Amino acid sequence: MNNLLKGKKGIIFGALNSESIAWKVAEKCHEQGAQIVLSNAPMAMRLGEINVLAEKINAPVIGADATSLEDLQNLTQGAMDHFGGKFDFILHSIGMSVNVRKGRHYTDLNYDFLTKGWDVSAVSFHKVLQTAYQMDALSDWGSVVGLTYMAAQRTFPDYSDMADNKAFLESIARSFGYHYGIRNKVRVNTISQSPTPTTAGSGVKGFDGFLSYADRMSPLGNASAEDCANYCVVMFSDLTKRITMQNLYNDGGFSNMGVSNSVMDSVYQAEEKK
Repeated sequence: MNNLLKGKKGIIFGALNSESIAWKVAEKCHEQGAQIVLSNAPMAMRLGEINVLAEKINAPVIGADATSLEDLQNLTQGAMDHFGGKFDFILHSIGMSVNVRKGRHYTDLNYDFLTKGWDVSAVSFHKVLQTAYQMDALSDWGSVVGLTYMAAQRTFPDYSDMADNKAFLESIARSFGYHYGIRNKVRVNTISQSPTPTTAGSGVKGFDGFLSYADRMSPLGNASAEDCANYCVVMFSDLTKRITMQNLYNDGGFSNMGVSNSVMDSVYQAEEKK
């Protein structure tokens, strides 16, 4: 199907480089007819390649620290000025753990690092929603999606405090989804994506091994960044107008698996080599 987002407008947070899920989402939304404003933190904009994407999809870039209400208000107003009024969707693709970056074990967290990561990864989602809500920036039947990971439900030791951040993010989607739905029919959901080889994901200890494990556990294999982008397009479209307050798995079936034959075969092979 083509032009699923024709006439729709939205803000996409978090595109760093061509490996970013947010980058793929921006490309897919553009292909489907949407107009977009790109945003990222000033430091990420300096380190990344967002201007390449902006030129490709003809989108302005408005820098914003998603933990700053002033920045978010300026971004939201700037987007409304650019679009000539309200817009229709937001992608929150923001996450960071200083503890993970610094190699701090979950049983020995630095709480200043914890607070920073919590603010960037989860509280920023509330701030984005609250700003849009208070400025009445989203059109009725709009859609907001936050990217998450199933460590919010199950234990992945090396994911550390990011698991707690994602659990809070998902709670915000449910709570704010109620209030935004009542007032403007705006739907708020999270997409729980397979482990994906992005700049952020690759920073988790043992990522490559877990990527392979998840792929062998999932009947359909891991969902790619492009798969996630396609899912986001559907969630921003009018085809999903009654889906809200949900955590939606895009993981090839991993979240419902106990064990797979492929994983068991690898265990048997390892045992035989001993």
